[in-house]
Amino acid sequence: MSTAPRPRHPLEAAWAAADAASRASSVEIRTVDDIEVLHGVQRLYERVWRTGPAGTPVTADMLRAMAKAGSYVSGAFAGDDLVGACFGFFGPPARRVLHSHIAGVDDRMRGRSVGFAMKLHQRAWALQCGAEDITWTFDPLIRRNAYFNLHKLAATADEYLPSFYGPMDDDINRADDTDRVLIRWRLSSFDVVSACAGVPSGGISGARPVLEPSPAGRPVARTASGGTVLVGVPADIEAMRLEDPRAAADWRIALRESLGALMAEGARVRGFDRAGWYIVDRKDPR
Repeated sequence: MSTAPRPRHPLEAAWAAADAASRASSVEIRTVDDIEVLHGVQRLYERVWRTGPAGTPVTADMLRAMAKAGSYVSGAFAGDDLVGACFGFFGPPARRVLHSHIAGVDDRMRGRSVGFAMKLHQRAWALQCGAEDITWTFDPLIRRNAYFNLHKLAATADEYLPSFYGPMDDDINRADDTDRVLIRWRLSSFDVVSACAGVPSGGISGARPVLEPSPAGRPVARTASGGTVLVGVPADIEAMRLEDPRAAADWRIALRESLGALMAEGARVRGFDRAGWYIVDRKDPR
């Protein structure tokens, strides 16, 4: 007589999902604390953000100290090559939150879902440590990051943070204000568990834009009624910062005045559509 399969414990399921994502990406992800490997992490971040040693996002000695103190420091390896890295630190104990500060993947690995595999490893590790949420920030103008965070991972947008980091000296941010959105990844929520199994949810239905690109790519603000509205972003803000810095700066202000204002009013960002729209449910429909 056949028997039903034994239900997996949530932590066991989290590690199984992380292992499956690593195999799909053909990488091995593991926590690291060796100083030579951590120097490799520092150099990887400098390549990804195109900084010099004087403007490095983090130093190897700092990563070494964080790993020793029990924080999360991991590397993604393709054979012997370090191709990605991620680190984070814990907030106050009562909050049971890990804050993920920097995650980066070598440009050669684009399209291999290495970032997804790294986040699933971080999730399983955090659950094993007793954390309930992981938070991090991202630039809301970068379309692929918004889609990854809000759709593929099913994280939620908690707060819009204008000029959060101040000026940053790298080729990604350039002279742009460092507005960020604070993400919260509720590790055991239904949506997150589904997303980690490869079944994200969400979509657009009957919503109209309050911000969208013009045919020339400039930001155009609109007036829209209804409980759900769309906030658009340009296809490639990083290229725009190189080719048309004035337009990129205009987009920063326009997004701050639309998405930032909506979130300040209590609106909920339900998700992000692949076509480039934040899907936002107003607190008080107009």
